[in-house]
Amino acid sequence: MAQDGVNMGRRRFLLATTGALGAVGAVGVAIPFVRSWNPSEKARAVGAPTVVDVSKVRVGQLITEMWRGKPIYITRRSAEMMATLESDEARRRLRDPDSRVQDQQPDWAVNDYRSRDESELLILEGVCTHLGCAPTFAPDVRPQPYDPNWQGGFYCPCHGSRFDLAGRVYSDVPAPTNLVVPPYFIEDGIATIGLEEAA
Repeated sequence: MAQDGVNMGRRRFLLATTGALGAVGAVGVAIPFVRSWNPSEKARAVGAPTVVDVSKVRVGQLITEMWRGKPIYITRRSAEMMATLESDEARRRLRDPDSRVQDQQPDWAVNDYRSRDESELLILEGVCTHLGCAPTFAPDVRPQPYDPNWQGGFYCPCHGSRFDLAGRVYSDVPAPTNLVVPPYFIEDGIATIGLEEAA
């Protein structure tokens, strides 16, 4: 109904429409602004840290993330899996059981588990050290066509290299060194790959 020549229904409609369009425009501007806070793909490729929630990774589950253009394997090992890493029999089959080759892991990962604080979490670069293929994860302890005494670990289908559940290389395979452990730290169930401690 018009009062003094003003159509109130039309005015309310125009105000509501203007408000809705303004809200859509604000969201449209905010989304790219918020996205700009994240590192670009180019920045990640040259080394920006990758952040991963590892609190929900289950025992025997493998998740894959990317850092510096390489796949990063993250898995959680059971107490039984961890125990196999310490056995003398298993260590005898390895080329570098004590992780003596430099630049394959940070100093804190020079242990039987190749993890921080002897954690059940394992974080590795998923790149075979022979020719750069991606090893498959085979955590089950059971005979395999490539190893009748398989104790679980990683198998590279390209040329048959094998690695244990700490990424340590077997002595009779083409791969010359253990899988690489990237720098990382874990805080409140969040792994930051690419940094060794919080800034």
